[in-house]
Amino acid sequence: MKLKTRKSIAKRFKLSGKKPNRWGKAPKLIRKSAGQDHFNARESSKTTTKKRRRHSAFASDQKNIRRFMPR
Repeated sequence: MKLKTRKSIAKRFKLSGKKPNRWGKAPKLIRKSAGQDHFNARESSKTTTKKRRRHSAFASDQKNIRRFMPR
């Protein structure tokens, strides 16, 4: 039976690639920084710039996230 994707997780995380590379490393899970929706005017430009960047997901969560995102 086909596994269903958890849409809430699929919207919050992206995979950096489609399949493992030639060294066998799995694609990274990329997440968006938190706190970028509103109240950004009072923050420094350095903080705002840092929040625009994408980060890899936390190592402790990656196993569970990958389980809910079948390919």
